[in-house]
Amino acid sequence: MTQRVRHDEREGFRGTSADVPGRDAAPGRGEFLEFLGMALAAGAFVLCVVHPEVTEALVRHLAMRTAGLGH
Repeated sequence: MTQRVRHDEREGFRGTSADVPGRDAAPGRGEFLEFLGMALAAGAFVLCVVHPEVTEALVRHLAMRTAGLGH
């Protein structure tokens, strides 16, 4: 017996996933997350420039944790 395959409208669609009919997408969410990430990176950069001892302490802490995993 032959089964018929239903044509899915999304198969041939060449837009973004947010443009697919029936798909939920929050408009503007990507821009907000990008802004949040850039603000976090800029804040970390400023912290490392203003207080270089923070970077040294972070490196020392990570080195101690890594050395602890080796034992």
